[in-house]
Amino acid sequence: MVLRLGYLVLLIFLIGCSKTDSNVVIKESPNVLDENWKVSSMFKTDDYMLIGEQRKIGFIYNDSEVVRLYPGKKQKYMWHFWADTPEETQKLFGEKVKIIGVSKQTGEKVTVFEGGIGIPNTAIKDNEKVGKMPTTMSLPSKGLWRLEAYIDEKLFGSVVVEVH
Repeated sequence: MVLRLGYLVLLIFLIGCSKTDSNVVIKESPNVLDENWKVSSMFKTDDYMLIGEQRKIGFIYNDSEVVRLYPGKKQKYMWHFWADTPEETQKLFGEKVKIIGVSKQTGEKVTVFEGGIGIPNTAIKDNEKVGKMPTTMSLPSKGLWRLEAYIDEKLFGSVVVEVH
């Protein structure tokens, strides 16, 4: 009798331990769900509209249906990077860049793109004052995503976008 009661208690314990709560969100990025999330501002540079932080970081984007981010759809975007001075910006050329996407809803982190900032085209006026990087990006799900740009493994800046 005592042996059966012991097995019953053990069985209940094991069942209780194996139950998972599907509403639990595992945060991979500290405080990702606690931050003030707002879609980044749009700004104009030369003849292009960008989303991001003016004179710091952004990519060509005008929120039209053609260039919007949609789950799983690969799109081409041209990123722009500005340092504090033109001389510091020139030091960015050739540096490795990694773009990490972080979902506001789930905290999920994905590598969106890895590449490098291209050498400026000297045929274009003032092109050496901004580092540019062509990308192909895709995000896996709808909602707000923060795109964190790491240059030489250091966070350079981020852009918050909505995936439609």
